[in-house]
Parts: sequence; C-alpha cells; structure tokens
Amino acid sequence: MSNQVKFLEPIEVLEKIRNGSAYVVDVREPHEYAQAHIKNVPLMSMSQFDPKEIKPAKNQLLILHCRSGQRCGIVSDQLIASGYKGSIYRMSGGLLAWEKAGLPLEINLTN
Repeated sequence: MSNQVKFLEPIEVLEKIRNGSAYVVDVREPHEYAQAHIKNVPLMSMSQFDPKEIKPAKNQLLILHCRSGQRCGIVSDQLIASGYKGSIYRMSGGLLAWEKAGLPLEINLTN
C-alpha cells in the first residue's frame, strides 16, 4: 500500500464532515447507497469510478468509504495509478463500522 493512503476511524470522519474539512465519497453500488448512506455524501460507485471526477477543495481531505473497507482500497489504487498526488484517506471498517459506532445514517425504509 502506498504511503499516500491513510486510515481514519468513523468518528474522525464524522468530525471532519461536520467541520467541513472532508470530501467524502461513497464507492459502494447504487442499490447499497439506496438502502443507507451518510447524509450529503455523494455516490461514485466503484464500477463507474472515474478518477477525474475526484475534486476535493484545497482545504479538504479526500476520504473514501465503502461497506467494509475493501473497495475503497481498490479505488485508492486506481486514483494513485491515474496520477492523483494528494493524500487519500480510507474509513476504517467502512459503513459497517460507522453503523456499529451508532453514527447517523440516512436509511430508506421502503427497501
């Protein structure tokens, strides 16, 4: 793994979302996102991932998350291979860890 890639715990990600210092991207698939997601975090599914679409503001950390933490590793590798130079943060444990920590989710109860 590249030293460009670092990990953050879900509570750290929530803090960064709340203070505006995070550009968080959900790389799960649309059906997963429709069931539950972190409020105001956009979906860019791994199957449709385009590194050119990743554009954090200068003062924001790029944070990727998926269900368990695996797919965001693959996407991190894709970003690095495409020439992305900034630091990439992965949310440890993915959305499963976020949910286990009792952090807020937008849930679609009709699915």
